[in-house]
Amino acid sequence: MKRLSFVFAAALCVSGCGTMNNYLVEKTKTVEYYRIFDIKTAENRQVVSKAASDGLGRNVGNAQEAMPIPASGDVPETASRFKIVNPFEGSKIAVLAGGPGSLGLRMATCDGAIWTAKAVRNIQGSNRLELSACLFQYREGYHLDLYAIFTKQEGGLFQVSRDMANVVVGTPEEWTEKTFLDIVRSIYIKTDANITLLEAQPEISGTPWSDNLDTFPTGK
Repeated sequence: MKRLSFVFAAALCVSGCGTMNNYLVEKTKTVEYYRIFDIKTAENRQVVSKAASDGLGRNVGNAQEAMPIPASGDVPETASRFKIVNPFEGSKIAVLAGGPGSLGLRMATCDGAIWTAKAVRNIQGSNRLELSACLFQYREGYHLDLYAIFTKQEGGLFQVSRDMANVVVGTPEEWTEKTFLDIVRSIYIKTDANITLLEAQPEISGTPWSDNLDTFPTGK
């Protein structure tokens, strides 16, 4: 019995030590998020773009926005889609930035979009978070493509301070989710749109953009 008790205690110690060791190991993680929404509404592009801009503005201190003039006056039959590109593809910089454990240098492009936006947020314990938004018009409405990428530090001696900071200002994941949600929620409220989630990474369930609307401004 004493031997069994000793083995059990040793197993607990190893398990605990393993958890602690994992907590102290310094890791750098690059995380990507994206969402593609289908938006059915008869509102014009100016109204939908302004609603998207208002939603973005609830979470960022500054953003770059543009409303490109369409190359053609005809509204396309199907919506375009954002693309992920490496602006330094084929260069030595791209080779150095790539490799196992890295996504390399990546950015979203919005060719054909009627409204685009980019916001950057510097986060303690992370290099920075970059968020891109593309609004594409098509015959039946719009597609809203949202993309975010950030690199964060985990573990090590400063993880405790990171955890404390996350309690106060939220994690990069929480900020990304809220920003995405507020953009879609603003469009939903201000255009009476029928919105469907087409693609997502990571997956989300339900229709959170239509929930808990009491604190969101409803004016157009």
